[in-house]
Amino acid sequence: MSNTTQSAIKQPEPFTPGITKDMVRQHAFRMYSDKLKHAELTLEDWVLAEKDLVKTLETQGTEEP
Repeated sequence: MSNTTQSAIKQPEPFTPGITKDMVRQHAFRMYSDKLKHAELTLEDWVLAEKDLVKTLETQGTEEP
């Protein structure tokens, strides 16, 4: 097992076409509001937030009214 720690980074550019940094940032802040009280987001946090946002948008787009 590795003892490496992930360090906080600036928000990377989104890799999903049509998704903006603002969209990912807003979603990440909702997902990680508890973590942001004492730490900054890691690259993994940003990637997971973007993936979750894309999945959420796809799910909302396929739901019937």
